[in-house]
Amino acid sequence: MPIIKGLEWTFNTVYKEYDKWRPTYVEELYEDIFTYKEINSSSKVVEIGIGTGQATLPILETGCILTAVEYGDELSMYAKQKFNCYKQFDVVNAKFEDFECEDNSLDLIYSASAFHWIPEEIGYAKVFKLLKSGGVFARFANHPYKDKSRYGMHEALQKVYDVYMPGVLGSEKEYSQENAKNRAEIAKKYGFIDTAYKMYYRTRTFNSDEYILLLGTYSDHIAIEEKIRKKFFGEIKSAIDELGGVITIYDTIDLELARKP
Repeated sequence: MPIIKGLEWTFNTVYKEYDKWRPTYVEELYEDIFTYKEINSSSKVVEIGIGTGQATLPILETGCILTAVEYGDELSMYAKQKFNCYKQFDVVNAKFEDFECEDNSLDLIYSASAFHWIPEEIGYAKVFKLLKSGGVFARFANHPYKDKSRYGMHEALQKVYDVYMPGVLGSEKEYSQENAKNRAEIAKKYGFIDTAYKMYYRTRTFNSDEYILLLGTYSDHIAIEEKIRKKFFGEIKSAIDELGGVITIYDTIDLELARKP
């Protein structure tokens, strides 16, 4: 789904739905992070944009000292309660741009499908400043793509989107190796070294009701006026039901890693 600046607030309004329907991340991704940078009970870690914690548990299970930075107040409270059994875990309700932390103090900073909300020159510069020498920045995200297994599904949904959100589906391309490589190279502009990237793939299948609930967690969809959104979602549901009642999303997950000298 497209990213529209200024809609960060929307996730704060649907945090329970977000937690239920947004995907977590594959085990291999965390294995690759921990191979690149060992994390243990003495490690100091910051997560940028925890949301409802889709990317958090495998990091917490290392026993590290984890501080999550989250702009949404409802999201912050939800995440803090969700992981309250971890004694070395805390949530700071703030924008990362305003987050206060000692320079050169962190072993790992990571962000899952959230770092795009921060202006590049501010985000990378601050991450670099906060990390210790040898510290690592891990940026990863999930990129959903159209149903490639059901003939006519994308075209049917495109007709509905052309009415309510013109240009959205037609402009989307499947996330590529080149996209991930280019994103990994950004860190070099801000002093990072040893940049690397990895790609992971999976599918998720939903019935029409589940898919509508998933759509209701995307910022640009949440921002549509409620009456129009209900009609829009009703037509999406009807289109899926007419083509068998299920839809499969093809996910590409990219991981970018970079080290502070």
